[in-house]
Amino acid sequence: MPTADPGREPGSGPAPGASLGTWEPAPLTEVVRLFSGLPCPWWIGGGYAIELAVGHAFRPHGDIDVLLLRRDQLAAQRVLAGWEWWAADPPGTLRPWAAGEVLPVGVHDIWCRPGPGAPWRIQVMLDESHGEEWTSRRDPRVRRPVRELGVTSAEGVPYLAPEVQLYYKAKAPRPKDEEDFATMLPLLTDDRRDWLAGAISLAYGANDPHPWLARLRQADSR
Repeated sequence: MPTADPGREPGSGPAPGASLGTWEPAPLTEVVRLFSGLPCPWWIGGGYAIELAVGHAFRPHGDIDVLLLRRDQLAAQRVLAGWEWWAADPPGTLRPWAAGEVLPVGVHDIWCRPGPGAPWRIQVMLDESHGEEWTSRRDPRVRRPVRELGVTSAEGVPYLAPEVQLYYKAKAPRPKDEEDFATMLPLLTDDRRDWLAGAISLAYGANDPHPWLARLRQADSR
C-alpha cells in the first residue's frame, strides 16, 4: 500500500506528490463538466473555492478538490466511471476504493486519476450530514444547513462558502492557507466573519486563541 509523507497533518489525507505519483490537477472547467450533471449537491473546495470567492486567480494550485456529502459518495464513482479511485484509509495511506464500496466515517479523502500510471487529477472530499444539516468532520458542534454550505458563482459553479473553507484551513495553516485567509479576509461580510470566528473558537479552542481570531476582530471593527 502506498504510504504518504509521515510529516503530513494527521487526518488531512496524503500529501500530493509524496511518493505516490504526480499531480496534474484537472482544469476547473473539466471538473465542472464532469460533476455538473449530478442530482446531489457538490461543491468545488480547497484553494479553488477561495479563488472563486475572490473572483480571480492569485496563486497556483497543486490539486483540485470536490466536496460531496458522505451519503452521496458513490456519485463520484458514477461521474468518474473508468477512472481509478484511491481512498486515504487510514489517513496518510492510499488503497483502491472498490466499485460500490461505501466508505466509513473517518475516510474522507479520495484521489482520482484516469488510469494506472496517469497523474492524479481530482481529489474528492467527503463530509458529514444529518438530514439537511451539514456537520463538520472536525467538530460536530460546527454545523449549518446544507443549503447554506456553498455559494454559486456568476458562471454557475458551486463552491464551498469561503468561511467554511477557511475554517478547515485554520486547523494548521500552511503558507498557502495564510495567503488564502489574507486575500479573502477583506472580502468577508460581517456574517461570514462572525461565523468563521465562532467556528474556529469552538473547534480549535478559545482558551488558546487562534491567531486568525484577532485579525477577524480587527476586520470586524473597521
